Amino acid sequence: MSPTKSLLKQSALASTIDISHVTDFLLELDALKRVNRRSYVTGATRLENSAEHSWHLAMACWSIAEQFEIDVNHEKLLKLVLVHDLGEIDAGDTFLYADTRADAHVEERAGIARLQRERGNGIKNLSEIWEEQETGSSQEAQLLRVVDRILPFLLNLNTNGKTWIEGNVTRSQVSSAHAFIKDSFPSIHDWLAEQIEFATAQGWLIDA
Repeated sequence: MSPTKSLLKQSALASTIDISHVTDFLLELDALKRVNRRSYVTGATRLENSAEHSWHLAMACWSIAEQFEIDVNHEKLLKLVLVHDLGEIDAGDTFLYADTRADAHVEERAGIARLQRERGNGIKNLSEIWEEQETGSSQEAQLLRVVDRILPFLLNLNTNGKTWIEGNVTRSQVSSAHAFIKDSFPSIHDWLAEQIEFATAQGWLIDA
């Protein structure tokens, strides 16, 4: 049996890192599990949290990118997804149809800046990656935005429109929120349009 090899290179850097700072940062990331979203988990009565959503989003983006043979850098894509909701640790989740939705990025950006400054954070370009997913126009950022809209929509369809009903959401609100997908992913937009009509017929969306 071969001896266990060290994961760390023999360098002065390894001996200067305070592991307690590293673990403090890991616990900061753990706080995302305490941020509840408005979507309900399928087959249950509880809300999903933002950490669960981030995992689901990462898997969905990875799968769709390969299924449709989209020309993306998978490492970049997954990094964008993983930082996507980190700002919610400080800002909380903002409902897609809330009046304050347009301003959500302000508190989230401040939260990312705080995480960037944490002594135990080893991701040197955390803020840069977050900005790319928030404002960038790359293939990876575009795919992320499409899938990020699909998942809560899908959860609503499979929980009898529970979140839509609770929020008095209208058909036109949902159509407007997903309109951008028509240009970047027309086949998914066509499917969404059909499901919006179905949800409206079921009374899950207000027909307005």
